[in-house]
Amino acid sequence: MVFVTGGSGLIGSFLIQALLEQGHQVKAIYRGQVPGIPGAEQVQWLEGDILDPVFLRSALEDVKYVFHSAGLVSYAPQDVELLKQINVEGTANIVDACLEQQSIKLCHVSSIAAVGRPKGSTTLTEKDKWDQAEEHSAYASSKYFGELEVWRGISEGLNAVIVNPSVVLGPADWTRSSTRLFKYVFDQKSFYTKGSANFVDVRDVVEAMLQLTFSDITGERFILNAGQLTYKEFFERVAGCLGKKAPGIKVPAALAEVVWRAERVRSWLTGSRPLITKDTARVASKTHLFSNNKVSAAIGLEFRPLDETIAWSCSRLLALASAATTPETANSN
Repeated sequence: MVFVTGGSGLIGSFLIQALLEQGHQVKAIYRGQVPGIPGAEQVQWLEGDILDPVFLRSALEDVKYVFHSAGLVSYAPQDVELLKQINVEGTANIVDACLEQQSIKLCHVSSIAAVGRPKGSTTLTEKDKWDQAEEHSAYASSKYFGELEVWRGISEGLNAVIVNPSVVLGPADWTRSSTRLFKYVFDQKSFYTKGSANFVDVRDVVEAMLQLTFSDITGERFILNAGQLTYKEFFERVAGCLGKKAPGIKVPAALAEVVWRAERVRSWLTGSRPLITKDTARVASKTHLFSNNKVSAAIGLEFRPLDETIAWSCSRLLALASAATTPETANSN
């Protein structure tokens, strides 16, 4: 039996499909309502919360493998405490529940945000150490300390691997997480920032998770990254696939600093969430490349080219958008 957290998310939904295709029995957590993902009817859904240790201990009684893909991605100041609860405390609860079942192997989904960034380094690897004296976003810190909980478990005998994906691309709800980048282009927004981002196909993330978990590899972390594009390049390629106009106005770094400060004031006055924060403004200016050499050597994984991933994502997103609007169109005639 396999247990999955975060089954309604981009990684979790594709992971569940892959597990079912391989013939695994799957249990997964849900809150509120069962996610409407392909294969949902074949999953044993358990209503619960990773912040509930008693629930987790019960849920894992007959489980051999745990894929912990649940997590919060947010750079909003309002979510600092929630980031700690979900990404750190939730992971600690998963680790503790796994330790009580000695036969379990855990695959923990972290992030490249938890990888250290030594000064002067342009290419980063799994060995780069986190410097707590450096300024980090609340999100990055939460992923780092969440990883520490897994390393604690490993030191106590837990069989586990950690994956650190870059920005994960794939077709999903484009009002959430990284898929919002496609919606940004679809809505023909005008602005882009300097800097680059690292990207990876969700199908490659899932493939790496499966191969690493169903192997003898343990006590290791692996960066999952297909390549790097500037934001300008990424938006232009997405625009070409969606048939939209790419953002064409570059936001200078100095102006970005002004904007996030203005957004903080607006957010405080209105009680709404800021559209841009100090962390998002500064993360967008980074240019580090994350090396995938370790995972490629370990399991022979060849990452899909980013152009292929972007084209596939755009095609599927347009199809999903069309399917969602068809009933409305039919009713209006």
